[in-house]
Amino acid sequence: MAQPLHPTQRLSDNSPTAGRTPSVLLWVGAATGGLVVIGALALWFHYGSQMFFEMIRSGFAACF
Repeated sequence: MAQPLHPTQRLSDNSPTAGRTPSVLLWVGAATGGLVVIGALALWFHYGSQMFFEMIRSGFAACF
């Protein structure tokens, strides 16, 4: 007959993807941040610094 688990006993996860979730989330966050930086640099080089800062300022003004 099966015995009930005591609340202090932890179940172990033996699946192959058990410890990958935090690592995957870290890589996805780093990739997203990298794309944001690359996009900002592309806008900077395409429009110049004055237009770049004007676009950022108008974006903040539209949000708040």
